[in-house]
Amino acid sequence: MKKRQLGSSELLISEISLGGMSLSTDKKKAAEIVDMALDAGINYIDTADLYDFGSNEEIIGAILGKRRQDVIVATKVGNRWTEGVEGWHWDASPSYIKEALHASLKRLGTDYIDVYQLHGGTIEDDWDGIIDTFEDLKKDGLIREYGISSIRPNVIKRYLPASSAKSVMMQYSALDRRPEEWLDFIASEGASVVTRGTVSKGLLTNSWKERLQRVNGFNTYTADELTAVLSGLSSHYDDLHALAIAFNLKEPTIASTVIGASSQEQLAQTLSAYEKINTITDFKAANELTKIEQYMDHR
Repeated sequence: MKKRQLGSSELLISEISLGGMSLSTDKKKAAEIVDMALDAGINYIDTADLYDFGSNEEIIGAILGKRRQDVIVATKVGNRWTEGVEGWHWDASPSYIKEALHASLKRLGTDYIDVYQLHGGTIEDDWDGIIDTFEDLKKDGLIREYGISSIRPNVIKRYLPASSAKSVMMQYSALDRRPEEWLDFIASEGASVVTRGTVSKGLLTNSWKERLQRVNGFNTYTADELTAVLSGLSSHYDDLHALAIAFNLKEPTIASTVIGASSQEQLAQTLSAYEKINTITDFKAANELTKIEQYMDHR
């Protein structure tokens, strides 16, 4: 498993990362997936305090155990909930960030977080206070680096220049190319992107026909348009999963693709697809997709 530098930090993370949100709440099943990922060379696991209202962090922390030092753990903060009360609300106040960090440390069974991410954000937030808080946590050794999970360009453009954030987690795939216009800016600020939604809810896998039956469309595509695009791609490439990963990793600003797995079988499919990406010579997949996108633009 190849690794890439996360922004200008000293962290080297695997090109494929494990997304924790899809993990089973059954600790045995979750452990089988995490252990399989680590054995395959994945060293970056992404979770959030909001996932299963903290239990996702607890499960991951319990599984890692003595392997903790070999793993770069990323978690998130900002969505606040109260025990016994339905739902959650946004709270990016300095006091809550500090409170939530200590709660995440306890659940994960560790004394530091490798990458602490703001789980969203609005332009009205107290960005000076947020950034000062993350910087203080870094100075105290409670976090190694910090970043943000957001697809809002106004937020990203406010956050990065004023901070030493090293990561931006955002949805990006061959079917959702909106972030491309921001990649150069993110790189110029010393940060990398870690992507989510790489396989577009399974549409960019060989099970796309089955997945397509469950959706009316995706992003700006209607179901009919998706059929045309995915048929075109599958006629040129025998593994859309590999294509999806190759498409994302062709971008030097992208450090890793975060892909979830709810079973060992799903993870095995991702690992198999990753092994095939070098067979897509010079990422011809990207060129082919561009042709199909041009066709779609003139539909």
